[in-house]
Amino acid sequence: MAKGYYGARKNVYTVAKNAVEKGLLYSYSGRKQRKRQFRSLWILRINAGAREHGMTYSQLMGKLSAKGIELNRKVLADLAMNHPAAFKAVLDQVK
Repeated sequence: MAKGYYGARKNVYTVAKNAVEKGLLYSYSGRKQRKRQFRSLWILRINAGAREHGMTYSQLMGKLSAKGIELNRKVLADLAMNHPAAFKAVLDQVK
C-alpha cells in the first residue's frame, strides 16, 4: 500500500506502516469532508445567482420552502451556473 511514497516511507517497514495508516485515516475523513465542501460550494453558487436578482440565499431558501418548491441545493446551484434563465424562472415563481 506504500507504493509511490518517497524516501523511507516506501521501504522502511515501520515508517511505511505509519504513513499508510495515516493515509487511510485521511482518506476516511476526506470522504466526509467532500460532502461538506460540495454543500458549501452549492450555497455559494446559489447565493451569487440570487444576489444578481436582488435576493439573498436565506431569503430564497425561506421562500422556496414556504411555496413548497422542493429543489435541492445541487439542482439550484446547477441552474444558477449553467441555466440562468431557468434559475430566473424559479426566482420569479418565488417572488
